[in-house]
Amino acid sequence: MAQQASSADNPFAVEPDGDLPVGLQLSWRVRALIVTGRLAAGESLPSVRRLAAWAGVNVNTVRAVYESLENEGLICSRQGQGTFVADRTVAQPDLEAIAVDALRRGQDAGVDPRELAKVVMACATMPIPAPEGSASPREPDRLGLGDSSEAIEVRLELRRQIARLEAELAAYVRDLPAQSMPTAPIRAEAHVAGVEELEQTRDTLIAQLSVAQRSAEQRARREGEERALRRAVAEGPGGDGGENIAGPLQWAMSWWRPKS
Repeated sequence: MAQQASSADNPFAVEPDGDLPVGLQLSWRVRALIVTGRLAAGESLPSVRRLAAWAGVNVNTVRAVYESLENEGLICSRQGQGTFVADRTVAQPDLEAIAVDALRRGQDAGVDPRELAKVVMACATMPIPAPEGSASPREPDRLGLGDSSEAIEVRLELRRQIARLEAELAAYVRDLPAQSMPTAPIRAEAHVAGVEELEQTRDTLIAQLSVAQRSAEQRARREGEERALRRAVAEGPGGDGGENIAGPLQWAMSWWRPKS
């Protein structure tokens, strides 16, 4: 059976006096479980009344949360059966690891995690600058002003895509391919990168990111298995078998579905 909502460490309890409305808090928690794959496609969600009891909110709040998530295509309701994660939901397991890493770095720096979240949300709607040393899409000497406005706009968009990919790759420093993949040839003289060259650079970054994400997922799995083994050895035959709780979302699921 699931633990009672009165548990002091209930991961679904919201903050009534927090900066965010309780419905939004709960919506983000359920969403996080879905988008990270902790709740898999087709999996059943808690009933409205059960989640309301766990979260300490009105059942109408949970109904509104489920309705909002269903409108976004993340969940679906089935008459007489309950509420389920949508079958076509695509999970991104690395999101939890990225979030936990950011929180740990903030903790090491003495930063309030709520303040960190606010800054992340503020930055989410702003353009992310390219890493130092990379080409900026706003440098007039790199735009090829003699070309048509359409060609310039295509190059600008490609540079924006490259900047976003470089920023994403920065989170996978440990997991980048050991050998660089082929990219556009390096030129000694200054020149305006053409569409073909920029597309080749973008495609290379996409391939590198894909490889790095797979490597990060495999590394996280290996590290989780190693931690579970170490815990099992340390606790001995009388322990819990070394259940691996790698992050707060997995902890939430273990709270929801403790071992019988």
